[in-house]
Amino acid sequence: MQIAWQQFTPLASLAGGMLIGLAAAIFILFNGRIAGISGIAGGLLRPRRGDVAWRLVFLAGLLASPLLYRLFQPLPSVQIAAGTPGLMVAGLLVGLGVRYGAGCTSGHGVCGLSRGSIRSLAATIAFMVAGFVTVYLLRHALP
Repeated sequence: MQIAWQQFTPLASLAGGMLIGLAAAIFILFNGRIAGISGIAGGLLRPRRGDVAWRLVFLAGLLASPLLYRLFQPLPSVQIAAGTPGLMVAGLLVGLGVRYGAGCTSGHGVCGLSRGSIRSLAATIAFMVAGFVTVYLLRHALP
């Protein structure tokens, strides 16, 4: 195994993590809601009166952020080492996991852990263990 040192960006990663944490804190303080993407997007599938605009603005901000980033730095190249069927199965499994886990990694890992939620701790541990096992199986155990 080789480490791609040119991809090692601890300061940028720290800054990004701090910005995500700050944004989640501001969101819950001013909006009283958790910044979990699955919950925000899922709320658009069952819209309630007066509850759609902020969800659309939040998601628009997520989609616009790479464009803003591109003003200052070139976007990194995207390399996906999987075919379309594999990506479809992975997306389905992630969707099922989000549904059964009552939230996504951003909701549990960032917002839930910072609130001291035991349920979010259990979910985050499950996400991490599933990721470790999947990488081990796909990279080392299976041909």
